Amino acid sequence: MEEIKLTQYSHGAGCGCKISPKLLENILESSREVIEYPELLVGNATNDDAAAFDLGNGTSVLSTTDFFMPIVDDPFTFGRIAATNAISDIYAMGGKPLMGISIFGWPIDKLDATVAQQVIEGGRAVCEDAGIPLAGGHSIDSPEPIFGLAVTGLAENKNIKRNDSAEAGCSLFLTKPLGIGILTTAQKQKKIAEGDIDVAVEAMCTLNKIGAEISRLDGVTALTDVTGFGLLGHLSEICEGSNISAVVHFDDVPILPNVKKYLAMECIPGGTRNNFKSYGHKISPMKPEVQHILCDAQTSGGLLCVVRQETVNEFLAITEAAGLDLLAIGETVERGKYLVDVV
Repeated sequence: MEEIKLTQYSHGAGCGCKISPKLLENILESSREVIEYPELLVGNATNDDAAAFDLGNGTSVLSTTDFFMPIVDDPFTFGRIAATNAISDIYAMGGKPLMGISIFGWPIDKLDATVAQQVIEGGRAVCEDAGIPLAGGHSIDSPEPIFGLAVTGLAENKNIKRNDSAEAGCSLFLTKPLGIGILTTAQKQKKIAEGDIDVAVEAMCTLNKIGAEISRLDGVTALTDVTGFGLLGHLSEICEGSNISAVVHFDDVPILPNVKKYLAMECIPGGTRNNFKSYGHKISPMKPEVQHILCDAQTSGGLLCVVRQETVNEFLAITEAAGLDLLAIGETVERGKYLVDVV
């Protein structure tokens, strides 16, 4: 049987095919009068990870959706990555996922149904790992393969973590290394060495379950997952929404192995370039290599955590128990000239 390479059937890859932040802002702009819903604790005003609707009993239902085109060639792995990425939004809000509903598009004239079945199986496997059912979905005949989930979750209102509630004087932590977009672009360009993509796949298939644990800490003032807009894009959203700035120490930012090698080979996602065009003016000047890594379009990336100094030890105890060896990558400061200063 001929080996299927799913990335040949898509023009983009994973969260790298997101619409750029600036263009998305224009698309979402509306001239209609905004209707206020008091029960809607978190909507789309700050581009947070999921919507939160107050149930009136101290808890909120969380709702999110995420889908994209293949970022790897293997169908089962693609399903796993897409499902992991979608469920991450619930963890990033400090919630617990309840169920997933599949969003599925398939070029039925180009790819066999047995391949499609493997994608769904990958998604189902991740849902089982998260302890939730893949409870249904919707499918269409589409020009390119598309898969993702709409996920429903639950959170205690006191534990909901927003991306506009950060404070100055906190430490920044990132739970997964950067470089996923660069490595997957190297794979798409057929430049990747054998084994180099495996670390990226492992990272993308790792659920951010730690979000549900650290959200119980009052000293975690803001939380978001790093995906298609890159570290600097999501950190800029936190800073802008919270009216603060941040300093990132590049040498302390975790990076996947061999990322710089593929950067030298011009394996730069289009989404990464679009990211910098959208928000680069809000960031201090930096070298091109630094820019391409910190703006790299991540798929199923880690959690970006803003933690008060007095909570850092407790935070690190929880993350260490979960097998994470984290180092602060920077700190939040009073609002300055730039939203983010890279040093």
